[in-house]
Amino acid sequence: MDSFLFFLKAGFFHVMDWKAYDHILFLIALVVVYDFKNWKSILWLVSLFTIGHTLSLILSAYKVVSVSSLWIEFLIPVTILVTALVNIFYAGNTAKQAKTNTNLFFALFFGLIHGLGFASGFRGIVGTKSNKFLSLLEFALGIELAQIAIVIIILLLGFIFQKIFRFSKRDWVLIISSIVIGMVIPMIVNAYFW
Repeated sequence: MDSFLFFLKAGFFHVMDWKAYDHILFLIALVVVYDFKNWKSILWLVSLFTIGHTLSLILSAYKVVSVSSLWIEFLIPVTILVTALVNIFYAGNTAKQAKTNTNLFFALFFGLIHGLGFASGFRGIVGTKSNKFLSLLEFALGIELAQIAIVIIILLLGFIFQKIFRFSKRDWVLIISSIVIGMVIPMIVNAYFW
């Protein structure tokens, strides 16, 4: 039970780490186009992101895949930028975007990239443990719970600003996606990849 709680907390706080806010920015960009009524689509998105993230951790933990951290530290903010730019492109028709498979692809594929960003950190946590797979699943559950908590906050803020402060859906998506872009551009510029 101690091991379960340890890896569950590690996964939860991996997402909730305010110093490494790239995960949160990606979730904001991914979910800002949705409302509470789209909860099934959102659950799919969050779960696909966790699956991608976990798959890359599995491949890394078992030394099947190894990618330079310089590339990954560059690609993670690029995934956030692309997601936010797609939001801006579709801002006039967010219902159409919410019904497309674009975000499903982003969630899964970009989850793979984000998982590789934590691969060495996870290898450090799991060490030489013989049953890494179980630890990975416990870690993934922690990630999923943290992501659901963040998504609920994003949806609540969207509800408040759209229903109480009368922001249009289009304006909400444009403003939040622009803020995300403004926060992620310095991350791209400062990546050691250059």
